[in-house]
Amino acid sequence: MAAFFAFTESLMLKLRTARGVPVRGELEPENAAAFDTLVQSGRPALFGTFHFGDSDLLGYLLGARGRRVAIVRLRVGNSTDTELLGRRFAGHVSFLWVNQPANLLFELKAALEAGESLAMKCDRLEFSAKAEPFQFLGARRLFPFTIYHLAVLFGRPVVFCLAWPGADRDQLRVRASPVFTPDPAADRAANLQAARAHFQGVLGQLETLVRQYPLLWFNFLPLNPESPSDAR
Repeated sequence: MAAFFAFTESLMLKLRTARGVPVRGELEPENAAAFDTLVQSGRPALFGTFHFGDSDLLGYLLGARGRRVAIVRLRVGNSTDTELLGRRFAGHVSFLWVNQPANLLFELKAALEAGESLAMKCDRLEFSAKAEPFQFLGARRLFPFTIYHLAVLFGRPVVFCLAWPGADRDQLRVRASPVFTPDPAADRAANLQAARAHFQGVLGQLETLVRQYPLLWFNFLPLNPESPSDAR
């Protein structure tokens, strides 16, 4: 019941935001300066997150700050919150649907080349073209890694953010990761190796918050499988 209540609270916050109620995102001090610099620069970027807390709203809040953001989402039959939020932030936010794979790669490329930023979740494997093992919750588990391949291919920075309820009803606490920027002087292999170290740090942040707020881990699926080479 407690987990259902936490999820309901998260959904209600989305619906209030779609109705026009302002939501304040309070950045945690760690990495805040680098994140703000990136957002204010207007430079197209790749914004990653996970099914944790109110992280769903971060793509829309970027739109509220004038960013043109294409949100990569799964189209489902009961996505009323997505539709309402899309109308609320029309002009700044668009959607790319992962369950239309025939169009997705073309649309990703078109959005990046048009100067849009992408917002995508990086914890579920169903529609991921690239997956690699990382340490998370006691084992080396497979996670989507596509966001970094896109970053290296298009020379875009990557930053992850997580959001969870703050002290007030319409306040979010937001934690940003360090910003990963591909090195144009390095080759693809070196950049991807640096990206792996970055993502492992991001997953460390996520694990800390999942252990602190387990009811806000809204990834209602079995844990990501262990890497076949690491599984006992």
